[in-house]
Amino acid sequence: MSAISPACSTPVIRIRGLAKTFILHHQQGAVLRVLQDIDLDLAAGECLVLHGASGAGKSTLLRTIYANYRSQCGSLEIVHRGRWLDIGRAGTRELLDVRRETMGYVSQFLRVIPRVRALDIVAEPLLADGMPGELARDAAAGLLARLNVPEKLWTLPPATFSGGEQQRINIARGFIREFPILLLDEPTAALDAVNRSVVADLIQEACRRGTAIIGIFHDEEIRARVATRLFRLQAQMAA
Repeated sequence: MSAISPACSTPVIRIRGLAKTFILHHQQGAVLRVLQDIDLDLAAGECLVLHGASGAGKSTLLRTIYANYRSQCGSLEIVHRGRWLDIGRAGTRELLDVRRETMGYVSQFLRVIPRVRALDIVAEPLLADGMPGELARDAAAGLLARLNVPEKLWTLPPATFSGGEQQRINIARGFIREFPILLLDEPTAALDAVNRSVVADLIQEACRRGTAIIGIFHDEEIRARVATRLFRLQAQMAA
């Protein structure tokens, strides 16, 4: 199972022999081998789309790259601050630095922050980088407008927004900073056709800037539009 980049491309993600298992304690300790022998290189400017049936491990692979999960064996390296960093062995401080500077993640759901208005949620990555507040909020407003979030919602906390509105805020927050690596877990799942197209445009623009993207898209039209390569995953059996 391999998706090695062309030799002329310089990778920013390098995965060799990656495996991830879960122990199912509610099923007499059964071991579920979700990922096995994953080899993968990803270069700047590519959009690699993970493909496979439900349960094949697509979201697990993204979360393992982001270090929400730790792998059992193999190596998982990214280029961070000009050098290779093994994510599987990185400490807490290094992971925080990676997530602040190098690798963004857009999940299927917005983690709502109580009483914080939508505009500030989107602007926060730029504010954390030291950008002046007015400039950061102007950039956030531009993305929210592009994603068709009504201006009347920008100053409200998003807890009561619709699922599609929350997801567009989530996407705006993920794309507002130009991360070298971006992970996308079904970003268009709750969106209508117009906003799916906007997200596809954002992905293609990010790739042209040199962002390396790994994503999951069940929408075949969007997948065909943004993918530079497909990587197929196969479901594993419980032991």
